Amino acid sequence: MSSPPSSPAARASRVTEPWLAELDILVRARYPLLYLVSWEEHRVDAVLAELARAHGKALFHWSVTRGLRNVGSSRTAPLPEDTQNPAAAMAAIEKLGEPALVVLKDFHPYLEDKGVVRALRELAHFLKSTFTTVILLSPSLSIPVELEKEVSVVDVPMPGYNDLLALLKEIVALVRRNNKATIELSREHADQLIKAALGLTLSEAENAFAKAIAADGKLGPEDIKRIQDEKRQVIRKSGLLEYYPPEQSLRDVGGLNNLKSWLDMRTAAFGERARQFGLPEPRGLLLLGVQGCGKSLTAKAVSAHWNLPLLRLDMGRIFSGLIGSSEENLRKAIRVAESVAPVVLWVDEIEKGLSGVASSSTADSGVSARVFGTLLTWLQEKTAPVFVVATANRIDGLPPEVLRKGRFDEIFFIDLPEAAERQDIFRIHVQRRKREPASFDLEELAKLSEGFSGAEIEQAVVAGLYEAFGEGGELAQQHLVRAIRDTFPLSVTMSDEIGRLREWARGRTRPASAVAHPERPR
Repeated sequence: MSSPPSSPAARASRVTEPWLAELDILVRARYPLLYLVSWEEHRVDAVLAELARAHGKALFHWSVTRGLRNVGSSRTAPLPEDTQNPAAAMAAIEKLGEPALVVLKDFHPYLEDKGVVRALRELAHFLKSTFTTVILLSPSLSIPVELEKEVSVVDVPMPGYNDLLALLKEIVALVRRNNKATIELSREHADQLIKAALGLTLSEAENAFAKAIAADGKLGPEDIKRIQDEKRQVIRKSGLLEYYPPEQSLRDVGGLNNLKSWLDMRTAAFGERARQFGLPEPRGLLLLGVQGCGKSLTAKAVSAHWNLPLLRLDMGRIFSGLIGSSEENLRKAIRVAESVAPVVLWVDEIEKGLSGVASSSTADSGVSARVFGTLLTWLQEKTAPVFVVATANRIDGLPPEVLRKGRFDEIFFIDLPEAAERQDIFRIHVQRRKREPASFDLEELAKLSEGFSGAEIEQAVVAGLYEAFGEGGELAQQHLVRAIRDTFPLSVTMSDEIGRLREWARGRTRPASAVAHPERPR
């Protein structure tokens, strides 16, 4: 497709959204400094052009390559030359002499210069007595402490369902008009295609639709996966989230019957019927327990069971080492997750990211505490259908505020599997490796592997396969038995720590399994 059906920015400007209403109010209230956080420069440009016309204001753009330019004004007086320098640009803005919106593009790197910060602060004070608003437009939020009280931040959300629906309709109309491809989309498939594109900018969605058409000369239900793959690439570029397509199933998780029943009851909870019934969307789960007992596998299985995409948030990546960037990293990750909702957000080993909260004020100038506060506030107040599955191995590294009701719907404790669960886990892993479970005495294997975690059982099966392969024969019972007897499980090497974990979980959490060990919390 050589040219888009219409400007993505123009399409966005047709839709009335809360952020647009807020922006309009701030301009009418004569706020001197605004900060718009968005990747979609062209989309926002069109919105601001419409806003300037509606308020009868001139419109100016600034960039480091082109300086200050008049893009929407009847002004005849020429602007000063050489305004690429930020200080020169601010001096020119002060002398405009007419009500205006002035957009500073990608200005955030210059906010590290104290001289520029001082000049911007003085400009903000001057503009309070005028009808001019300066708008910083950038994909990254970076506000020095000197400007925190001067700047109002507006997060520009990613395109919503209606934006993408309008885009798809225009692309379909263009394709049909030019006879360039075949359209084979039912209403249901079009709905799935749009949902697959949620989380992309309008430009990215347009490219993804065009790529899908170019691949085979048509747009149909098979392109839903292509759009999902495109979104996966876009999300990976952020470096903060990993995208997992729904693959694992709850059938791949042995035992944990209580947890599975809890999830089954909420399978349809993200649909419209649940909203009409008065049900709120599920908020999330906190999974505590022994290492290797299926917490991460469960997080993956939830997304497949509910047919929702899975995003993994690595708390270690949030703390990038740059002052001020950790909070922005978390904000960016949350924005991406909310833009593709409904979605499952897996926060793996959450205690590692929050372990330094108590000493944060002295260790890292309060960064950990601020990130922790941002995460807690979002968990408590989020309205987007983002189901959070947080996993933790060590409860002593978990701040008590995380455990308060309201952050998560439920806290489950995943203990070492019972004999029946171990038998089920052996069956799953033997079958996964294309062997017939009936050929093995699973009851004997379950009895011999008492104290093993699910991960240790899997490794025993893998070790048995290696031994059989080395002997040039087929996997047999004796190979698995020897592998089990050669393994020293965590329940032996870390028995004291597991005992403390079980004691803490008693009365504080729900057991994930229907049957409990005698010493397991009931």
